[in-house]
This record gives sequence, C-alpha cells and structure tokens, in this order.
Amino acid sequence: MSAPPTSPTTDRAHARRPGIDRQVARRLATTEYDRVGDLLERLTPEQWAAPTDCPGWDVRAMAGHMLGMMQAVASRRELVRQVVATLRARGSGELMIDVLTALQVRRNASMTPAEVVAEVRRTALRAVRGRTGLPDVLRRQSMADEQYGWWTFAYLIDVIFTRDPFMHRIDISRATGIPMVATPQHEGVIVDDVVKEWAGRHGSPFVLELTGPAGGRWQEGEDGERISMDAFEFCRAVSGRAPVTGLLTTQVPF
Repeated sequence: MSAPPTSPTTDRAHARRPGIDRQVARRLATTEYDRVGDLLERLTPEQWAAPTDCPGWDVRAMAGHMLGMMQAVASRRELVRQVVATLRARGSGELMIDVLTALQVRRNASMTPAEVVAEVRRTALRAVRGRTGLPDVLRRQSMADEQYGWWTFAYLIDVIFTRDPFMHRIDISRATGIPMVATPQHEGVIVDDVVKEWAGRHGSPFVLELTGPAGGRWQEGEDGERISMDAFEFCRAVSGRAPVTGLLTTQVPF
C-alpha cells in the first residue's frame, strides 16, 4: 500500500470527482480487465510464485486480490459480504483497505492459477456492468478515505477500480520480467489522468516528460521542476513504490 498524499481532500463538499468521461471510464475498465486476464494467462508456475513490490504478496496473492476486487464490484451481495467481513476482522489501528485486500487474498487462496484466470475472464464483464450500472444518486455520494481524504463514489468506481489492476500489472511485470502492454489509447489515457491529478495535488510549476507509448509531455507554469522518466516508473513513484524527492513526493491513489 502507498503512503498518504501531501494534501488530501479534507473538505467533503469538494470531494474528488473523476477527471475522465464516464464512457471513457467504461472503455478503460473493459480493456484493463482484458489486459489482466491476458497477463495472468502468460505466467509460468515459477512466475506465479515470484515476490512483488507489495510486502508479503507474491504474484499468486496479488492475483487473488485483483480477482477479489472484481468479484466485489460484480455483485452487490458480494460487496456487502466483503465489507461486513472486513469490519468484523479489522483491528485497532488497521487501515480498512489493508484488511479488505488481505481478506480477498485469503478467500481466493485455494484456487489454482488456471482457476484464477478462468474466474477473471468469467467475472470481467459483470464487473464492468456492476461499476457502470451504479445509479447517479449513488455516484454523487462521497466517502472519506483513510489515506487520501474525501472522494465521490464516481471517482472510486471510474478511476480507482481501474488504476488498481493497472498498477498491479506493473507490479507483476516487474516481478516476472514480462513486458507491460502499452498503448496510447489505454495505458496512455490512464497515465494522463494520473499526471493531471498529481499536478492538481501539488499545484506547482513543472515540466514532465514521460517516455514509452504511455508517455507524453506536460507542463504547468514557468521555471518549475523538470522531470524525465519512464511513464510506468512515474506511476510507481507517485504511488509510493519508489524512493523519490521533489514534486514526486506528492502521491496519487491507485
């Protein structure tokens, strides 16, 4: 899990909203789940056991969490079950998200890798429908995240639930050596949204050049900090997965 950002949204009236269009969010969710299934299908038995950047998780555990989150958004009943179980298991001082993800890993631990892949494929369409079918009245509601302040359910559904598997694909790619799939139309859109949120959070002038198919160039103001790096390494940096300095210490939720 990543550390809290420099300036969380503490005002409920200004809870964070999605920076991307709802139809774009649906397209990104659909493609991202397909990418997850494609990546997991390529893993060898040895790669399933590889350690990842998330402490205590190998690739198999990470896949169990990714599937568990898909199962939660695919079914309101399953979502309620997971939330209730998390609240019951949560100890003093524990972050709810940490307890929830650990629960997802445990619940899917008995599945074989082949079963995990099959369930990801089976659940993907229902997960997209579950996310995009949330009524507007609920999308406008807000919640207080323990690390990042207030955000709307629309932001959680449209943005975070796609950034999470995207970041974990990066984790798995680093753990296994399998190259990340990268296109401007998908990964590039996710990275652009991350950059814009990061820029809004720190509010300082900068010039950012990110390399690779998902990269690009962004600038705000004059005489700001200049940063040049790989697009996926930028995402790792602002997620708290890498030691950083300067504006990169401003973090973005994934």
